[in-house]
Amino acid sequence: MMKKMSISTSKTSLVLLLCQIISALDVPLDSKLLEELSQPPTITQQSPKDYIVDPRENIVIQCEAKGKPPPSFSWTRNGTHFDIDKDAQVTMKPNSGTLVINIMNGGKAEAYEGVYQCTARNERGAAISNNIVVRPSRSPLWTKEKLEPNHVREGDSLVLHCRPPVGLPPPIIFWMDNAFQRLPQSERVSQGLNGDLYFSNVQPEDTREDYICYARFNHTQTIQQKQPISVKVFSMDSLNDTIAANLSDTDIFGAKPVTERQPVLLTPTGSTSTKVELRGNVLLLECIAAGLPTPVIRWIKEGGELPANRTFFENFKKTLKIIDVSEADSGNYKCIARNALGSVHHVISVTVKAAPYWITAPRNLVLSPGEDGTLICRANGNPKPSISWLANGVPIAIAPEDPSRKVDGDTIIFSHVQERSSAVYQCNASNEYGYLLANAFVNVLAEPPRILTPANKLYQVIADSPALLDCAYFGSPRPEIEWFKGVKGSILRGNEYVFHDNGTLEIPVAQKNNAGTYTCVARNELGKIQNEVQLEIKDPTMIIKQPEYKVIQRYGQVSFECIIKHDSTLLPTVTWLKDNDELPDDERFLVGKDNLTIMNVTDKDDGTYTCIVNTTLDSVSASAVLTVVAAPPTPAIIYARPNPPFDLELTGQLERSIDLSWLPGDENNSPITSFVIEFEDALHEPGVWRYQTEVPGSQTTAQLKLSPYVNYAFRVIAVNRIGRSQPSEPSEQYLTKSASPDENPANVQGIGSEPDNLVITWEPLKGFQSNGPGLQYKVSWRQKDVDDEWTSVIVANVSKYIVSGTPTFVPYEVKVQALNDLGYAPEPSEVIGHSGEDLPMVAPGNVQVHVINSTLAKVHWDPVPLKSVRGHLQGYKVYYWKVQSLSRRSRRHVEKKILTFRGNKTFGMLPGLEPYSSYKLNVRVVNGKGEGPASPDKVFKTPEGVPSSPSFLKITNPTLDSLTLEWGSPTHPNGVLTSYTLKFQPINNTHELGPLVEIRIPANESSLILKNLNYSTRYKFYFNAQTSVGSGSQITEEAVTIMDEAGILRPAVGAGKAMASRQVDIATQGWFIGLMCAVALLILILLIVCFIRRNKGGKYPVKEKEDAHADPEIQPMKEDDGTFGEYSDAEDHKPLKKGSRTPSDRTVKKEDSDDSLVDYGEGVNGQFNEDGSFIGQYSGKKEKEPAEGNESSEAPSPVNAMNSFV
Repeated sequence: MMKKMSISTSKTSLVLLLCQIISALDVPLDSKLLEELSQPPTITQQSPKDYIVDPRENIVIQCEAKGKPPPSFSWTRNGTHFDIDKDAQVTMKPNSGTLVINIMNGGKAEAYEGVYQCTARNERGAAISNNIVVRPSRSPLWTKEKLEPNHVREGDSLVLHCRPPVGLPPPIIFWMDNAFQRLPQSERVSQGLNGDLYFSNVQPEDTREDYICYARFNHTQTIQQKQPISVKVFSMDSLNDTIAANLSDTDIFGAKPVTERQPVLLTPTGSTSTKVELRGNVLLLECIAAGLPTPVIRWIKEGGELPANRTFFENFKKTLKIIDVSEADSGNYKCIARNALGSVHHVISVTVKAAPYWITAPRNLVLSPGEDGTLICRANGNPKPSISWLANGVPIAIAPEDPSRKVDGDTIIFSHVQERSSAVYQCNASNEYGYLLANAFVNVLAEPPRILTPANKLYQVIADSPALLDCAYFGSPRPEIEWFKGVKGSILRGNEYVFHDNGTLEIPVAQKNNAGTYTCVARNELGKIQNEVQLEIKDPTMIIKQPEYKVIQRYGQVSFECIIKHDSTLLPTVTWLKDNDELPDDERFLVGKDNLTIMNVTDKDDGTYTCIVNTTLDSVSASAVLTVVAAPPTPAIIYARPNPPFDLELTGQLERSIDLSWLPGDENNSPITSFVIEFEDALHEPGVWRYQTEVPGSQTTAQLKLSPYVNYAFRVIAVNRIGRSQPSEPSEQYLTKSASPDENPANVQGIGSEPDNLVITWEPLKGFQSNGPGLQYKVSWRQKDVDDEWTSVIVANVSKYIVSGTPTFVPYEVKVQALNDLGYAPEPSEVIGHSGEDLPMVAPGNVQVHVINSTLAKVHWDPVPLKSVRGHLQGYKVYYWKVQSLSRRSRRHVEKKILTFRGNKTFGMLPGLEPYSSYKLNVRVVNGKGEGPASPDKVFKTPEGVPSSPSFLKITNPTLDSLTLEWGSPTHPNGVLTSYTLKFQPINNTHELGPLVEIRIPANESSLILKNLNYSTRYKFYFNAQTSVGSGSQITEEAVTIMDEAGILRPAVGAGKAMASRQVDIATQGWFIGLMCAVALLILILLIVCFIRRNKGGKYPVKEKEDAHADPEIQPMKEDDGTFGEYSDAEDHKPLKKGSRTPSDRTVKKEDSDDSLVDYGEGVNGQFNEDGSFIGQYSGKKEKEPAEGNESSEAPSPVNAMNSFV
């Protein structure tokens, strides 16, 4: 067998991909070559070995193969030939071996279960597919079973069994409730690998009746549901309560509520178990334990470590998962369940078996006649698989003999092969866990040499670098390759060349003299062929002036140079980087042809700047560091606008461009950021300067684009951070030649102003846009969608043309073209316009009104035909007005309201209607010209609503126990008034509200006298009116009943709140003051007598002392002081104020008699002065708690009067 050829890895070489890794002859993957070479069949696509199909869909069994000539296909089913022509339900795809079994048209998937195998055959051999076992998926229903409720004690373990139906493939199990919510899982509650739900210990919250196990069958996309399982958890507390209810107090019950228990394994059972898993699969080991507290699971491998990177813990560490297992993972795995009371463990002995897997799979052989080769098929497994060979799908023992073939176990040896030795061989490696089947062909070819590298391919290489010239070839037998330089040159040999096995010629160090034409020659015993390629040597790219290290002060300007030299035939690109990244997106960074300039440098600009030069063949770079430092202290710098540029010069005059250069003026301590260039057209707009362009501040030249027929003059303005300079002096003038216009007028429109015309308007060209003398416009129009010719007219330099005699509102195509004495502008684009509009002809029909409520209605109408609109439809207007109120006479003035609805709308809402009223409306269509005729008036009525508040509420004639109320009817009754409602309640002096009284009043009443009211009391009134719909808003007032018939300030009434009169407090009445003085005097006399008796006749001049020090507080007040007069008997029976401490029934209780001062002062803690006067008010003690009833916040009570009497 020939030695395998090596391939150069150079970046410029043609990388030849090999058809196979092990072969005697390499076949490059050249599409044209592969189409021409004969090749035995190769299976390219097939269905999986275990093929589970959806019984509701057509069965598609794939078998695709390639070969030259294209292979034909046949099938076997259950080991015998499957004649698809005899089964109308089975078809084979064209140019394919794929079977389609039609199930959807009456076939049954179960009838086509079996083992299928595909054979692809052509004249050079036959390839076979795997045995494809076809089985329809199954999703059977749950068997009916009667599930008893689970009654379990708190803390005990529980297992809810799922026991799903056996499906194909097995279903995915999950637990949910009746609301299709997944049941929460935790270390205590989790689902096992078998689908059961395990409770390490149950809690009261586990009580529920909807534990439902679901099985999802993915192939058929169906979900089956088990009957709900009920769990009832009895807590120990409730159990103890039940027991306690039946025992005496002396019985003993109620130990610990829940008994803690050490772990017990729920699964697996026992202390040991075994597990067999296949190599490459996922190993899943599970331990679930019961116990209280909930046990924690830990996993170890006896005598070893759990494999790193392949070990995972799932289901709260109850499941050990090891992926991609191998024989090394066999061993004993121990799970340990532990809680505070103890532990339990289980050992699982794991054995890893292996289905066959490849060590060396057989590879295709491409041989030349007379060559030798081998096919090797080596596989491993546990147990070790057996190897068997087939030739073209037939066991090799009974296949036709081939003298060049010898079978030696897992190897077939070929010697001196001939073309008839071509065949496809199958290697089958099998054991009890599976099999492997591989096809490998032996293709014996006799082909003359072919060169696959394109002819005259050009290679370009930089001098002093390697050159790799390709000569991809194919031939059988393998050709010999020779290289020549030049057409008649000698064969290349020597150390300066390297010849690769794949035909590539390498020149390790290419020089200028290596450039030229090279010829590759390939020959074998069947022929000879040659190919020429070209080699060019280019000069290397160099940076002849590299950027240099710079130190710059903050806010300064810095520039890095990067001047390059390169081969004239190569186009270089220059890229600048900062710190190996793109330059910041900042206008301060200016990249020129040979430099990088940074304006107004800041601290963040500090870093390394790199210039990279790239061509198609090489790349060079150079770097420099920029250091930014703070500027030294300097005197204050005066910043100003720059001085104007000067010395403007025009060069390079062309018809449409010119070069302008200038010298910048002084920048005045602020760098120039840009230059603004303006121009003057002395021919069309003398004295008017317009903006031309703007260039960076580092640039002092600009190439300016020009327009024809303009007499140009230019000026330049410099700009810095402070502002703009004065304009420079104008440059010399430059008159450009005339030309036809470059552009047409903009904003062309066609809009009619009258029903029979079309007004075409446009924006005229400016003077410098005319490009020459004699500017005119060609105006063209034609009716759209009518086969008419264009009508054109040439007008002077105006902006409007009117076309008369047009039909009303029809579309027109319009265009306006500019022209001058030298010709026309380019063909203009067309715009669509319309002739003039006229008023609409038709009114909207079928107007309907739907009253939604008393203030809102919805109106509908049919749209008018668009042809009758005779213009642009803008919308519809609804006119509506109130005809009369149904509850009173109509107003004389009728105010029409208008609502506009834009577009082709056919309904609208009418808000703000008045309840219980009659309305009319009509609808009109609107276009750009105006409104069309109105539809017939439509009458509608609004239902009743709630009334407004009564127009007024007056409260008059206050007496001791009555008030008179007068009111006016609502301004807007909004219906027929049914009644009035009056609510009122008293207000005490602390502004607290009393009980609410409600009175219903007939609608025809306008006044009311309220009787049996409390005297001297403030009342608040709430008054509103009602219709059959409901109550309206209310009006409120306040008023006060009087206390006596004299000295009363009547309440103020009107729109605001009633003001209460000044109230008379009993504590300030003259008779009360006199009575209190008499009581105090009597007590003083008694005390004096007692004192004299105690001192055996001693005399104390009390009367004289009182006369000398009379308290003004107890002196009678004069009436002209605005205070109360003398005490009189007439006031003895006057009722006290409600806020006083006198009982409301106007009687004085015995315990409240004024014979004792205890209840009015400080009780036993009262004190007296030396003269015997009472000083309880200033004793610092709290007053006695007030008696029941309301207290006044405006006048002192009798108690306060006594306390202030000293």
